[in-house]
Amino acid sequence: MPAKIIETNSAPFQSIDVDTVTVDIIENALRNVREEMDAVLFRTAMSPGIREQGDCFPMVANRDGKMVVGQFGSFIHGFMEAYDGEIEEGDIILTNDPYMCNAAVSHLPDWIVLVPIFKDGRHLAWAAMFGHMSDNGGMVPGSIPISAETIYQEGIRIPPTKLYKKGVLQSEVLELILHNVRTSEWNRFDLNALVAACRTASKRCVEIAERFGDDTFCTTMQMMLDRNLEAMRSIINIVVPEEPQYFEDFICDDGVGKGPYKIACTWWREGDVAVFDFEGTDPQAKSSVNFYLNEDMFKMFFGSFTINLFDPHILFNDGFYELVDVRIPEGSLLKPKFPAALSGRTHALGRIFDVMGGLLGQASPDALNAAGFSDSPHLFFSGYDKQGKWFQLFQIGFGGIPGRPIGDGPDGHSLWPGFTNVPNEFIEAYFPLRIMKYEPIPDSGGAGLHRGGNGLTVAYEFLVDGQIGIHDDRWLTYPWGVQGGDPGMRSSKLLVRASGDEEWLPAKCDEVDVKEGDVLYFNTWGGGGWGDPTARGPAVVKIDVDRGLVSREGARRYGVVLGDDGSVDTDATDALRNELRLQHTDDGLFNYGGTIEELKARSLEETHLEAPVAPTF
Repeated sequence: MPAKIIETNSAPFQSIDVDTVTVDIIENALRNVREEMDAVLFRTAMSPGIREQGDCFPMVANRDGKMVVGQFGSFIHGFMEAYDGEIEEGDIILTNDPYMCNAAVSHLPDWIVLVPIFKDGRHLAWAAMFGHMSDNGGMVPGSIPISAETIYQEGIRIPPTKLYKKGVLQSEVLELILHNVRTSEWNRFDLNALVAACRTASKRCVEIAERFGDDTFCTTMQMMLDRNLEAMRSIINIVVPEEPQYFEDFICDDGVGKGPYKIACTWWREGDVAVFDFEGTDPQAKSSVNFYLNEDMFKMFFGSFTINLFDPHILFNDGFYELVDVRIPEGSLLKPKFPAALSGRTHALGRIFDVMGGLLGQASPDALNAAGFSDSPHLFFSGYDKQGKWFQLFQIGFGGIPGRPIGDGPDGHSLWPGFTNVPNEFIEAYFPLRIMKYEPIPDSGGAGLHRGGNGLTVAYEFLVDGQIGIHDDRWLTYPWGVQGGDPGMRSSKLLVRASGDEEWLPAKCDEVDVKEGDVLYFNTWGGGGWGDPTARGPAVVKIDVDRGLVSREGARRYGVVLGDDGSVDTDATDALRNELRLQHTDDGLFNYGGTIEELKARSLEETHLEAPVAPTF
């Protein structure tokens, strides 16, 4: 039975005429509410993952549960269908279980706080915020075990639970939850910060309604959704073809020796509706790389992707969802069956963006990006410091943004969802390690008229014994180039022991013992290049060389020859470019760097790692 909202005032809200100036004022006020939610969270959270990196997602929704401002789209409809109970003023709901909220969150470390907003006894709106907790009590520190085979190995599952009932904290429930995580202090503060952010949103929404009137507030929220609907209707008719188009991309491996795993999607338009059909995607994995994809979340991905491409000034919200039809096969990598493990879902989540880019590019080549840094590689480091105190680091890495029609991809950045880095000074101050190097990797961005952004190399020197875990991808497959551009460099992880011995680590691994003095070189992947490299201006290539972004040898990929004094050798450049153009073969719209079979055959030689074995289903 769906959840029931209890209101003490049954007077219905009325839809009224609202002038456009008032709509704009309320829209911007709600934009500010969303920003203030983030500000409150960042100032009160304790963990670096939330406070420094911003691994959190705010939302304000109308009373029907449709996101009006936010980032990851609404999950409230699914929650209301799953929660069998009553919701009253002062209640605050907590959950982290993807299987009990229709994948509103997609792995257990993400905790959602949901607050119904009331005014004068009537349910006015919703506020929600979820944040990635440093630990969830799983089988490894950080609770993202790559080798997990069921969700039961990933830590405590919190069903939709009232953390507050009518404004009263359920302290025994909270203590039970925190008793089951390694970083209880951080989790407590971070959870309080999530609650504070939602309460701030609630207060601000009530203030807006008091200023303009309840009916004006509710009507405006619907008008904001309608604005988005019409904007997306136009965009869909421009970018989505009527004839079906297909694209596929791969997760390199599952962390336990199997791979690659295919994500396939076909899209087309039926009238004003964009259809995405993921038929052909591989079945679910036995390890934790499954991604339980909420259909509304994918609609949000698509909307955000296209709105930011065509008109970033359009307010992104849930208004357009009726214009998108998402079809995901049951039991697939993107809709695994309970109790499949989900903790390592980041790689499939990120690859969705490359798949969307590949689909969009076929329909609109002028808008085609190369494959970019659509992942969030993780590093975990845990143990006891020299004072005997437990420490636990979770850090998200950055890489190369793809080359684009409008220009080069930024170096060492995040394509989604806008994370920021943890300052090196912060890490060194609070954890027993030293950052020996933090810089772009020359030549790691794919060559092209518009260069792919370079990946990063970060060298961590461990100052105490401990354990590390790594989650990354694109070590076997390349970030593909487009329109004649070259693929970007793949990722790699090199552990140099204090003895001088070297170990090439898998892109996904847990519980790797490290000793004091060991150094980990965490190398992320570069973005693919866009367009013919020999069309790039020699002077621009020289600037890249001068800045250390391209090596002198790497300049030759662009057909540019530099003299001993660093200047462009015009004659040699012209000769080399003519030679490269004669050698060039038309590989089509995408340059994958080879077939899966070819990449596997070259794996050990090129990556120092054995190729994964094709999974059996």
